[in-house]
Parts: sequence; C-alpha cells; structure tokens
Amino acid sequence: MVDELSLRLVPDALWEIAEPLIPRFGVRPQGGGTAPVDTRAVFTAIVFVLTSGCAWRHLPPSFGVTVPTAHRRFAAWAEADVFGRLHREVLDRLGSTGELDWSAAILDAASVRAKRGTLTGPSPVDRGKKGSKIHVLSDAEGIPLVVDVSGANAHDSTMLQKMVTSIPAIRSRRGPRRRKPKKLRADKGYDYDKLRRWLREQNIVPRIARRGIERNDRLGRHRWKIERTIAWLTGYRRLTIRYERHGEHFVGFLHLAAALTCFKKLST
Repeated sequence: MVDELSLRLVPDALWEIAEPLIPRFGVRPQGGGTAPVDTRAVFTAIVFVLTSGCAWRHLPPSFGVTVPTAHRRFAAWAEADVFGRLHREVLDRLGSTGELDWSAAILDAASVRAKRGTLTGPSPVDRGKKGSKIHVLSDAEGIPLVVDVSGANAHDSTMLQKMVTSIPAIRSRRGPRRRKPKKLRADKGYDYDKLRRWLREQNIVPRIARRGIERNDRLGRHRWKIERTIAWLTGYRRLTIRYERHGEHFVGFLHLAAALTCFKKLST
C-alpha cells in the first residue's frame, strides 16, 4: 500500500512513466541471490534522498527498503541511464502537448562543492576547493532539455557543442520530432567566434553576449529564466553539495531532478 508521503514524492502519473523504464528482476537459474523488492518503493526512496539531501544511511525504514538495496539499485539504474531516459520520456510528453518553446534555447552553468570523486576539479569561484559544475540547456521558457556535469575548472564554453548536440529528438504536437531551437542564448562566458560559426552551421542563430559590448542588464531579460531553472534543480538538496564518489551517480541524480522538474510542468 502506498502511503501519503510516497504519493507526494512519486504520484501515480509519474510512476506510470517510470515503471516501464526500470530493469526487471531476473531469477537466477541456479537459484539463491537477493529476493526481489518492491520497485516502486525503491524508486520512491531514491526520490526522497534526492529531495531531502539525506545520507543513504539515514533513509527512513518506513519506505520498507533496506539502505544497501536502495543504494545498489540507484547505482545500477544510474549506470543504465534509467533517469536520463525518464527525463527524455517526460520531455516527449511535454513536446506532444505543445508545452516546449523552440523559439530559443538558453545555456548556463553553476558550480557546486564536491567532497570527492570523478568529474571534479578546483573551483575558481571557491578558492580552488574541489567542485563540480552543473550545465543546463533549457527551452525559451526554462524547461530543462539537457543537463550534464563537469569538473568545476572546466570553462563553460567547452560544453556548448556537447550540450547542443545532446538535445534529444523530442515529439512535437504535429510534424516530425524536433531537436534544434531557432536561437541559442548564452552569457559572455560563451563569447567565441568559433562557437558562433558552429551554431550557424547547425542553422541555429547565436545570441551570445559580447564581452565589453553588451550590458548585463540587457542580457538579464532572458538570463533570469535559466537562473530560475538552475534554482529549481539545486532546490533538490542532494544536488546542493556533491557527496557521490562516482560522477555518473551525481549525473543520475541530476537527470532525476530534471525529470521531476519537467513532470511538474506536465502535471500543471
């Protein structure tokens, strides 16, 4: 039976999307092994860890899932890109109802402190302490289309091509799937002629602020939307400070946060 807290964390409509994406438990031919557990309970426990920011060892027993089981399943699902596929599935549903604005995409990044692990580096905004950088590309209204992680010392501009080419082919209300915005908006950290040329080759109009020319208040007319998106994502407390040793696990949490953010738009 699903209690009230579990329903708030994972509504039936979200579980309907997520359940088909989760690998099934396979019985070992030789017998033995770990007994299957309630998959929805495990998924709900993972959402709780993401939302609350609690350590795995502090997972409440009310979810009916042991800590080792929840942690192992999360690691396996993150490595299998379950959370990335969930994000893309929710985007498909938003696209099919015309909720995505392809008139422009907005790109930005934010640094978070990291305790250890891969995809980290000395942060130039935190006195050289180890950190990671969250990269987000959204549609014109701030719905996250692509998210990724790099070391905190990676320059924002090095991720532009990867983020744009990683936009999935998303369903449209009518016509073929779409994966290219008409314009790309970004701040002065992406101000390089080679990036503008590359965007034009992709038939995307660059709207990148120029260093020493364009004022920050002019850029702010559009920048606040991506800043709001990053605030939505880092509102999931597990993303505020990175504790995961493995970079792909932190990416898994980020993809799950993006999927939940998109789902809230879908359910409104």
